[in-house]
Amino acid sequence: MGEPGESRRGPLKSAVPSNVVSPVRRCSRTACGRPAVATLTYVYADSTAVLGPLATYAEPHCYDLCAEHSERLTAPRGWEVVRLAIDTGPARPSGDDLEALANAVREAARPQERAAGGGPQTTGPGRRDSQPMEVARRGHLRVLRSPDS
Repeated sequence: MGEPGESRRGPLKSAVPSNVVSPVRRCSRTACGRPAVATLTYVYADSTAVLGPLATYAEPHCYDLCAEHSERLTAPRGWEVVRLAIDTGPARPSGDDLEALANAVREAARPQERAAGGGPQTTGPGRRDSQPMEVARRGHLRVLRSPDS
């Protein structure tokens, strides 16, 4: 028969390429393959359809829509459509995001015994260290005391 991994029809081929699975989220409308730019959610208790920016994660009860379908969206009679501002430009990190990232890198680079140390450190008589001190923690979020306080 030949080498292992070969069949009578020849070497095994890789999986068939698929257009169904894509890293880009697509419009939920049938037969529309354009990239999604907005997410539609229904609030049944208030008879409201909310159209906003593309959600971070695809949720089972939300619908992703392309630009064309989000512009032409209408709601059933008696329903209200709330349109939130949709930013069409690329998402850019804010100053707060960059500062939080820098603080996380500093925290990770700090020696372990200093991070687990007792009270506030002083750099001179009566002065606190310029590093922010952790006051509280909830999950992966931390509350830091300002170096000025």
